[in-house]
Amino acid sequence: MNILVLAGGLSPERDVSLSSGSKIASALIERGHRVAMVDVYMDLGELPRFSDEPIPPCSAAETEPDLDALRAERIALRGSEEGSGELIGRGVVDACRAADVVFLALHGGMGENGQLQALLDCYGIVYTGSPYAGCAVAMDKDISKRIVCREGIDTARWITMDRGELSAARVLDELGLPCVVKPIGCGSSVGVSLVRTESELGAALDEAERCGQAVIAEEFVGGRELSVGVLGERALPSIEIEPRGGFYDYKNKYQAGCTVETTPANIPPQLEQRLREASLTAHRALGLYAYSRSDFIYREQDDRLVYLETNTLPGMTPTSLLPQEAAAVGIDYPELCETVVRYALKR
Repeated sequence: MNILVLAGGLSPERDVSLSSGSKIASALIERGHRVAMVDVYMDLGELPRFSDEPIPPCSAAETEPDLDALRAERIALRGSEEGSGELIGRGVVDACRAADVVFLALHGGMGENGQLQALLDCYGIVYTGSPYAGCAVAMDKDISKRIVCREGIDTARWITMDRGELSAARVLDELGLPCVVKPIGCGSSVGVSLVRTESELGAALDEAERCGQAVIAEEFVGGRELSVGVLGERALPSIEIEPRGGFYDYKNKYQAGCTVETTPANIPPQLEQRLREASLTAHRALGLYAYSRSDFIYREQDDRLVYLETNTLPGMTPTSLLPQEAAAVGIDYPELCETVVRYALKR
């Protein structure tokens, strides 16, 4: 089968996507497929060649990529600023149409908010993961929290503020401190700040707004950080995340050795069952398909399980959580990628 792996893009999570994409491509080649990997943002001079030759691995840097430099690079290659606002490189859609399946290894931005999925639907292109509506809903932290709340899932109290209307006074009045401030539609902890003092709040709001989106602030709930993936209609074993320093930010997520991850998590069976049920409920309520991963906080002193968010395209890097959860039930990385492809073909 000819499979196109789409990665990169003009997203703060670009490096994470490239790391996921290169690993996915290698796994699919191992399974006997012919694969091409394409950066969705960069122009193609010709259609890519599907091959079974090894693809060099990419790794995520400690810091977010310089997207302004990337824009400038594409303008320089084109020799013109014409079309500089385009999110998809020229020739990329044609490359997608040439594949039997497009494996979406994108994270954040139009790769995860439903825009790309809607475009591929318009061309009848088969792709992995959830449909555009589910992606759009899950990527919006305000809407997704409202939906899961209606399903009886507990979530931290929150407020949402539009760009240009950020108010530290409102955060302090309605939530108090400590609190967590984040962009409404980014992943990989991009733009996220844990605010413990009033002096930190202004900078945290500015950092979240820098992503060009509305901002959400929510009460901080301390406890054990747990995550549960869904594959098909099956919840995978939970995984516990314990950063060696600070909170589970961009660096701690993608740099080897920065976080201790335990799967299955060392928790009572009753809590494991609650986590799996909540993850499946969120997956279904948000209209997702094939696979996802939901994140939670568990506070032991009052037995409170708090939903954080659901990822529609979970990370597939060497340090990512979903592959570890799958491995715990005997699904190795190549088989996991193959399973995701099979679900795409069944849709």
